[in-house]
Amino acid sequence: MKVLQINSVCGYGSTGNIVVDLYRALKEQGHECCVAYGRGNAPEDVQSYRIGSDVDVYVHGILSRITDKHGFYSTRATKRFVQWMKEYDPDVIHLHNLHGYYINIEILFDALKQMDKPVVWTLHDCWAFTGHCAHYIKAGCDAWITECHHCRQRKSYPASMLKDNSTCNYRKKKKIFNNVSNLTIITPSQWLKDEVKKSFLSEYAVDVIYNGIDLHVFSPTESDFREKYHLNGQKMILGVANVWSESKGLRIFNFLAEQLNDSYSIVLVGIDKKDSAKLNPRIICINRTADKHELAEIYTAADLYLNPSVEETMGLTTVEALACGTNVMVLDSTALPEIVGYDSGMIMTENNVINQVYDRMNHLSDVVKNRKLAMRYDKKKQYLKYVDLYCSLIAREE
Repeated sequence: MKVLQINSVCGYGSTGNIVVDLYRALKEQGHECCVAYGRGNAPEDVQSYRIGSDVDVYVHGILSRITDKHGFYSTRATKRFVQWMKEYDPDVIHLHNLHGYYINIEILFDALKQMDKPVVWTLHDCWAFTGHCAHYIKAGCDAWITECHHCRQRKSYPASMLKDNSTCNYRKKKKIFNNVSNLTIITPSQWLKDEVKKSFLSEYAVDVIYNGIDLHVFSPTESDFREKYHLNGQKMILGVANVWSESKGLRIFNFLAEQLNDSYSIVLVGIDKKDSAKLNPRIICINRTADKHELAEIYTAADLYLNPSVEETMGLTTVEALACGTNVMVLDSTALPEIVGYDSGMIMTENNVINQVYDRMNHLSDVVKNRKLAMRYDKKKQYLKYVDLYCSLIAREE
């Protein structure tokens, strides 16, 4: 079986790591795989195809900022890629993030319809069925259910500084993305599946396959982290993100830093200098780490992992913390309650946050219970579900 994956990045960031993990799962099963990507570099041991160049990405990004037509540039790069894709002739084409200033969705989907191959599309966010944004919960917008207009998030990713083209984008996406005869949509949570079923993609089959983690890497790991940051004797609350924003809950961490007594410390991983300057000085800020073993050490050192994000299509960092035996607490928003279980005692609301954190710290679960909750997200089990899906789709075509 020959599988082609298409994603904005390969080997870094959440989706880039997922793509590589799935690539390696396929190779271990004796299948062939190639990753087509648009930005950065791919790991040397991954067979890959770069769609376009840094210049193509830059031009696509600039034009998107001017016209709000993200996904409708990179014409030459996409045409070259389509020609290569037809020559590669995969049995299954697996789409991931198509946003990221690297591919022309109209040209790509025309080719997919012509090739008539089984197509799997994993939605890692909501961009596929909106006229502009990747997330809309914080903005409180539901225009995407009927038709986007007067976008209130025009200046958020993928930012447009001059024009609102959300209505036209919505109509074009609806036309382009529909009528692919053998397309299956995958979401990493039931919450996102339910959202897709309200959208113009509702006619497609939609299944849930959770993202997976490496339980050998994310496990209780001893370290000198507490000594290094002078946290011995402190109750440590941790937050982790690849990119921090207000939707990730920075306001709540700032509030906690103001209200918690001196026996508590807050550590945030993934904070750059610009964001750290805006935070309460009591918060310990650590730059992003690409070392998963180091991250497991930090998770293990914490007493409580807090995820107050209002926009999560799954919330993989929460699972990583659980796998390290750490207690977690999540906001009652989007997919997070689903991941920890509605009756777990790990869910908080935005009202009276301080007392909910105190209560959680007084009713901590043991390491074994937390790790057991994470076991169902073992990446080997999750990614083998994709292999089974590919095989079933190919068999259906024969």
